[in-house]
Amino acid sequence: MSLQDIVIRLHDVTISHQQQLVIEHVGFEITKGEFVYLLGKTGSGKTSLLRAIYADLPLQSGSAEVVGYSLEKIKRRDLPFLRRKVGIVFQDFQLFGDRSVAENLLFVMRATGWTDRTAMKTRLNEVLIQVGLLSAINKMPYQLSGGEQQRVAIARALINDPHILLADEPTGNLDPAVASDILDLFVRIHHSGTAVLMATHNHSFLKRFPARVLLCENHTIRDIPREHIIRKIQA
Repeated sequence: MSLQDIVIRLHDVTISHQQQLVIEHVGFEITKGEFVYLLGKTGSGKTSLLRAIYADLPLQSGSAEVVGYSLEKIKRRDLPFLRRKVGIVFQDFQLFGDRSVAENLLFVMRATGWTDRTAMKTRLNEVLIQVGLLSAINKMPYQLSGGEQQRVAIARALINDPHILLADEPTGNLDPAVASDILDLFVRIHHSGTAVLMATHNHSFLKRFPARVLLCENHTIRDIPREHIIRKIQA
């Protein structure tokens, strides 16, 4: 494995939020195209870790490199370039309710430096086809189901062809059948070559798609065999 294959590398990282310790002495790597579950109870630190990875929460100590950027040294002017390489999907979609699907995506494209209208239209169509929603291009978010809104949010995260997709409980507001469809979409994205780090409390996903597991508990994060989680589900 070469250094170019490493998308995220954390070494002895400690993160606090509002003067409360979240995680300490954490180290792990995620490589190009890898699919990783981040499991843990609500409040265990999953969201804080993801925020730190996209430089929205500073490291208290340690070092981290994300898509070639050193988080402890990154300058404010470089944050947009980091975030073009890191797609982010939230539980609550965070779409503009007063703008169409196309306008939601075009807003992100303009904000990240796209100017060529032909290229923008082409990319817009590509990502909507990828998430199965090209027919909804002119619809408003309120005209879409929760699952469709999350697909739009995923399309938005894919706009700049990121090296890794961070998903923070992306199925938390969806019913089980729709949640399974969204997982399948993330798996297809992973198979296309994009790394995925998915924070979730839905352990049943491991039965549907076995993958590497990072467990967030007791202020630390560690790799655990997925079979341990599956055995707990079946017990």
